[in-house]
Amino acid sequence: MSGTLLAGITGLALLDALNPATIGGVALLLAPLRRPAATASAFVAGAYAVVLALGCALFLGAGAAAGALDGGALWVRRAALTLAGAVLLVVAVRRLRTRRRAAVTLPGWVGPWTAAPLGVLVTGADLPNAFPYLIAVERLVAAQVPVGTGVAVLAGYAAVYCLPCLVLLVAGLTLGQRVRDRLQRFYDRFGSAREVPRSVPTALALAGLGVAVVVLAWSW
Repeated sequence: MSGTLLAGITGLALLDALNPATIGGVALLLAPLRRPAATASAFVAGAYAVVLALGCALFLGAGAAAGALDGGALWVRRAALTLAGAVLLVVAVRRLRTRRRAAVTLPGWVGPWTAAPLGVLVTGADLPNAFPYLIAVERLVAAQVPVGTGVAVLAGYAAVYCLPCLVLLVAGLTLGQRVRDRLQRFYDRFGSAREVPRSVPTALALAGLGVAVVVLAWSW
């Protein structure tokens, strides 16, 4: 496990940390809950668990495929990067039309014992778009990282993925109403119902990146 590989995966995790689970965590802080600390902690635990579980499943499955097939590592690399490129292309197409984004709201049943499943749902719904995670898993498989080391790296990746949500939750729970007022502005900007306008430049940039990733997958 080289320092360069670890640094690259850390960078991918930081990129991946900008995720809807953060907005869901902010919504938790703004809602009138009886036990906000326990509920918020359970939400982060659920988000962390689903990210780690999926990463381990991908890593172990891809590692098994790479070991079972002649040239398996090459095909795992191609499959992972092609899927990541396809995700970017799908996102690019979505930016070509104006769409209505629903507000992030909390169901009435959310509490200390049910926030973890909510964290699983909110975070799991975004994981198909987490193309940096696919690339990180591919890098671990291509480097033939041992299973124990790979799982430890993925545990760290999941922690970084959940870090923004955790920082906001801790700040809101410890620093009080002033932080919540600022979080309310954040929620109004990113979590409330709003219309996302079409953006041709953004779509072209995402499409170009997606094509580049696919080309890299089959030429590397």
